[in-house]
Amino acid sequence: MRSRLILHLVIVLCLALAASIVSLAQDNEKTSKHDHDKGQVSGKLKDAARQSEKAGRVFTEIMGTPDKAIPKDLLDGAECVAVFPDVIKAGFVVGGRGGRGVASCRTGNGWSAPAFFDLGGGSVGLQIGAQSTDFVLLFMNKEGLNHLLSDKFEIGGDASVAAGPVGRQAGASTDLKLGAQILSYSRSKGLFAGLELKGVVIKPDKDDMRAVYGEGVTAKEVVQENKVTAPALVRAFPDTLARYSSSTKAEHD
Repeated sequence: MRSRLILHLVIVLCLALAASIVSLAQDNEKTSKHDHDKGQVSGKLKDAARQSEKAGRVFTEIMGTPDKAIPKDLLDGAECVAVFPDVIKAGFVVGGRGGRGVASCRTGNGWSAPAFFDLGGGSVGLQIGAQSTDFVLLFMNKEGLNHLLSDKFEIGGDASVAAGPVGRQAGASTDLKLGAQILSYSRSKGLFAGLELKGVVIKPDKDDMRAVYGEGVTAKEVVQENKVTAPALVRAFPDTLARYSSSTKAEHD
């Protein structure tokens, strides 16, 4: 009788020990997964910050050559500016992803927090032979801006686009461009010039948006409705735009 009681206690203790080991293992697994997920988010946030820095750097380099830069009167008239650095030609040749970019729009307090986008598809004419091309898009009116803030839009299909004038080409020729919703530019192998993009598709980069602002935040909420605050880590691009065009939306309108 006594031996049975001892055996019963031993079995109970073994079961309790096994249960505690399983529980500890599950807790460790959850902690490990949480740390892994946090690491992924942190990594994606840093990647988004690098995109913003790269876009700011490209824009600074382009505006650093006044005779070939975007005319200031056009820049001051833009509702929104997007830069897509290092778009690879393979994205256009095989229809894959061409590149990633950053956009910022005017608000009552200056340039908005950055929103992140993907660019792909379409034909870029002579630029097809370039290994890597930087694209700059100026959204000149509310219609152009509304296209940018949609789920997806095609340049030249959904929105009217014109090759943007550069440097001292502003003036009479600029007046002909003001009817366009979007002015487009490209820089490849050091040459910066207007380019009429056709068939290029732009849509929000949901991974970057989620990493920076959290789940479900839209580009419209970021750049137009001003509902979120950008982490300082990703402010490089809008801060760069502010150095070249400082007017707020109220002053712009």
